Amino acid sequence: MKIFYFTGTGNSLYVAKRIGGELYSIPQVLKDGNLEFEDETIGIVFPCYAFGVPRLVAEFIKRVTLNANYVFAVMTYGNMGGSGLKQLEDLASNSGITFNYTNEICMVDNYLPLYSVEEQLKHENKKLIEAHVENIVNDIRNQKTKCKRKGIVMDTVSKLVYRFVYENKLDMADKKFIVNENCNACKLCEKLCPKNNISVTDKPEFLHRCDICYSCIHNCPQNAIHLKNEKSSMRFINQHVTVNEIIDSNDQS
Repeated sequence: MKIFYFTGTGNSLYVAKRIGGELYSIPQVLKDGNLEFEDETIGIVFPCYAFGVPRLVAEFIKRVTLNANYVFAVMTYGNMGGSGLKQLEDLASNSGITFNYTNEICMVDNYLPLYSVEEQLKHENKKLIEAHVENIVNDIRNQKTKCKRKGIVMDTVSKLVYRFVYENKLDMADKKFIVNENCNACKLCEKLCPKNNISVTDKPEFLHRCDICYSCIHNCPQNAIHLKNEKSSMRFINQHVTVNEIIDSNDQS
């Protein structure tokens, strides 16, 4: 089994690890250029961005060739997933990929413009993350065939939210990043960025091709990178994933 994943703060990587098999980072696959894969079972694990699919994942789906008898997708989200899985299915259909199984799992939301990490962590246990992950793992092991559907109303709302909250802010989102005096030019943010969007000399400089994953913000060891009008100065990394694993997943140097 091969699993392709994209992660900024570890949630999707953790789910991919729990499912098992050979793990492939989507940013690294795009960087390497080998985009044809074959296995009995192939899966995609990714985070929901504004009720939709992260740009890097969309690019991967548009370009990749997957040959498998069973293809699945799992989307992680924080509060509402919208019709992100439907968007993925539509993109995949244009590439000749059909999913046998799709599902989603609610985890800690780290979208700082809207949510406080402190408040999210208070309610983490109520989300029953481990139980839901285990159910998904069992579904995949048993090759269950069922795709998540939200209906035409949510599909329409999701398209609008995705366009105005995500697509219209791509690339220029880093103009709202602030680097404070805590920065020691360690260059960790440079290594964490899946878009090669950060160059560090005395401090990070952002090159305006941001995909809004916030990996640089959440993983900064000095808590030196902030957003204008962020809801929390606290940061989040999935407790089952290390910063080095995220670097290995995303480093484009």
